[in-house]
Amino acid sequence: PSHNNKTKGKDLSSKSNSFINNRSTNMVVLSASVCTKSGKALVSRQFVEMNRLRVEGLLAAFPKLVGHASKTQHTFVETDSVRYVYQPLENHMYLLLITTKGSNIVEDLGTLRLLAKVIPDVAGGFQETAINDHAFDLIFAFDEVLNAGGYKEECTLSSIKTNLEMDSHEEKVAEALRKSKEDNARAEMMQREKDLREAQMAQLRQNLMNGQGLSGITNAAQPGKMAGFGGGGGVSMQGFGSGDGGYDASQYQAPAPAPVAPPPPKVVAKGMKLGGMGSAGKKDSLMAAMAAEDNLFGGKASAADFGLGLAAPAPAAVAAPSTPLTLALEEKITVSMTREGTVEKCEVKGTLTLTANTDAGTHALVAVNKAQLKSMASDWTFATHPKMDKKTYEKEGTLKVKKGGFPMGRGLGILRWSYNGEEAAPLTLNCWPEDEGGSMNVSMELELARPDAVLKDVNILLPLGTTDPPVVESMDGVYKHDPTSGMMCWHFDQVDANTNSTANMEFSIAGSNADAFFPIQIGFRSEALQCPILVTNVTHSENGTVIPNQMTQIFHPDSYTCA
Repeated sequence: PSHNNKTKGKDLSSKSNSFINNRSTNMVVLSASVCTKSGKALVSRQFVEMNRLRVEGLLAAFPKLVGHASKTQHTFVETDSVRYVYQPLENHMYLLLITTKGSNIVEDLGTLRLLAKVIPDVAGGFQETAINDHAFDLIFAFDEVLNAGGYKEECTLSSIKTNLEMDSHEEKVAEALRKSKEDNARAEMMQREKDLREAQMAQLRQNLMNGQGLSGITNAAQPGKMAGFGGGGGVSMQGFGSGDGGYDASQYQAPAPAPVAPPPPKVVAKGMKLGGMGSAGKKDSLMAAMAAEDNLFGGKASAADFGLGLAAPAPAAVAAPSTPLTLALEEKITVSMTREGTVEKCEVKGTLTLTANTDAGTHALVAVNKAQLKSMASDWTFATHPKMDKKTYEKEGTLKVKKGGFPMGRGLGILRWSYNGEEAAPLTLNCWPEDEGGSMNVSMELELARPDAVLKDVNILLPLGTTDPPVVESMDGVYKHDPTSGMMCWHFDQVDANTNSTANMEFSIAGSNADAFFPIQIGFRSEALQCPILVTNVTHSENGTVIPNQMTQIFHPDSYTCA
């Protein structure tokens, strides 16, 4: 063979023969291939050192040898140097093993049968495109059956699958840790988004309660016109005693108003200031430009009043108290409803707050209708401030300080009351979002549950889940849409049993998520309390004279949601 390698003029076949004969004693598989009937190799894996030219030469000779042996039932053909062990496949393809002539033919046939099972399992079939797409997977599978020297490994089809999957416990642990981190980050992101949305809703609800938001609305009957929502700060005022009880009102002098500080000088800023405008400023400027363009305020109102509580109005100057004593009766209601309008939780809490404006007010005795409360409000719970004389209150229904007097200029809650009961909820809301394939149809029904209630500035704040405007099909009352926050407010100046005890609204909007319209917030105010408590008299603790006073009472929700 050494002499043949140095001899010039020998053809490619003689070179291949000399290469193979040097290894004939190895009894190994030289190459495993999947080829076409014409000898074109689709996948070929060599297990001994052979260059491409020799492999292509051996494969090119295979179709001619198969043609001569086609009339026999043999699955192998031999040449002077190699043996071709083959098995016909579908679509005119062959699975071919090229071995040395000294190789064990029985073992080679077993290898051939195992590879014939591996190919459809890995490639998914015997199509030429499937073989090409999974070429590297087939090479890896061939390596599992035959090692680098061409010897057969002890393996089965299931073990080959397991090895090809490269299943690793460490990889699974690392993948589980990565997925856990991603899930935690996603959950934290969703929680933060929820917190921001709840904070925004709380701010909007607070603006509604304070009468600072929604100063412009769209009237359904007159589209394009704007109207104010009303305040939310107006309350009933009552005074006890007109001076005929012996108290000389001329002795009381209202404190002089505090001097107003001159406004600071205006400084004109020049040049560029980074971050001076801010996102909030840009939004206010845009809303102001829209308002000015449509002349929504008649050239008088501030642009900061436009929209869903974008900015609070400038605080008005607080008038000095004109009476020795100020009393405030305030009730807050917390209601949680289902989407069908069923009240799940309802709690009413009230407080009577006293503020002494003069020395005479610090010595006040406040009498309430406790005798009537025993029969009219037997289900209500009452509690006095620890500084109050509880025995006097239980016996006479009079609230007074145990020792000393009331603090000057600071409000003190002297009596609290509470009630738990579903029947205390003055309003119920029924909301039905329906998916119509690409858009949502929302039907809402508002109902006054207490005929004796008179509610003013009723605002139903509804998230839309999109900045697109709703298409209102029918509606009672008026509404306002804010595209910036994706919110809509359904508004009524007043809801009572005589005018509008029930109201309906139906609109359509793009979307497919019914949960995007919840939770719905409801805001209102009323001058009538739920508890039948009354302040019957306010007198001086030393001389018994009637003390003129200023009293306010208001009832409004602390949290009124439909979810």
